[in-house]
Amino acid sequence: MEFNVKKLASDAGVFFSRAMQFTEEKLGQAEKTELDAHFENLLARADCTKNWTEKILRQTEVLLQPNPSARVEEFLYEKLDRKVPSRVTNGELLAQYMTEAANDFGPGTPYGKTLIKVGETQRRLGAAEREFIRSASISFLTPLRNFLEGDWRTISKERRILQNRRLDLDACKARLKKAKAAEAKAAAEHELRLTQTEFDRQAEVTRLLLEGISSTHVNHLRCLHEFVESQTNYYAQCYQFMLDLQKQLGSSKGEIFSGTFVGNAESASPAAATSPPTVAAATLPAVPTIPVVPTIVGMPNTVAEGVLNPNEVKPPASGTRRARVLYDYEAADSTELALLADEMITVYSLPGMDPDWLIGERGNQKGKVPVTYLELLS
Repeated sequence: MEFNVKKLASDAGVFFSRAMQFTEEKLGQAEKTELDAHFENLLARADCTKNWTEKILRQTEVLLQPNPSARVEEFLYEKLDRKVPSRVTNGELLAQYMTEAANDFGPGTPYGKTLIKVGETQRRLGAAEREFIRSASISFLTPLRNFLEGDWRTISKERRILQNRRLDLDACKARLKKAKAAEAKAAAEHELRLTQTEFDRQAEVTRLLLEGISSTHVNHLRCLHEFVESQTNYYAQCYQFMLDLQKQLGSSKGEIFSGTFVGNAESASPAAATSPPTVAAATLPAVPTIPVVPTIVGMPNTVAEGVLNPNEVKPPASGTRRARVLYDYEAADSTELALLADEMITVYSLPGMDPDWLIGERGNQKGKVPVTYLELLS
């Protein structure tokens, strides 16, 4: 008990001495031991690393999980050292709704078939997003958190100890200056040597930790490359999924709308039979238009009948345009023209042709091409 009281009194005296030294320094009444320029640069670099690592970490978390409530929930599970429950992504939830809607509308109807196709793509997008979040969390977020919760805490602790050692050293210097008697000076000099040794030892420990920030940068650089690779793979998957979906919808759109219009024409009056193309134009997405050659009376309308012989197709005297291909396109049958991205082709429309398709020519090759894969040029 006696030892504890003495230790408590000693600690209180040290704390009071440090507080007095700190206050006098702030008031400009006491000298302060300055660290060398290299050490100060290391401290500034460490603080900069910590601040930007926190900001990058927080914003990456927002990128991976935009929902703040979900982020709070994941944070609580992590602090409680419990496994975060599996969460359905927005894409997977949309896929579920589309599939259920298709079942209600009829999976055999044109709308139901399209809902199922789009829903399946959304499910694949959701699964890819889940994998990207998992990969980014492991390869990027975890190393950043480990630095902030591990290495940085150690650096902060040693810096606080160094600050205390520096206050003790400057307090001893002040006492030495104030000592008058030879015995007091001797005691102050002995105490100063001890505190100087402790300060130098702590400064070296702190310096080594601060120089380790360079290794931290190298590690974070490697993690950043892995994050970019994961993100690249994710967006490449999304692009491929959407490209596949676009091809499916492009190959079936003409058939779907053609079947719909034929059914309407059979049940409608002759006057109303001319209205479906107007409805189609209002229903379909807006695409670049190209002049349509007027229908010639008595001329067989092979395109409207769905039979296209590329060898029999003749380009109109006017109305042809140049077009740049945006994406690769694989021909579904012999009536279509396969396309390669960035190539230039000549396109034109024929009487009664589906507005989503044009006739494309590349040298001696001809065939139908989807408008959504083209950039029409003047």
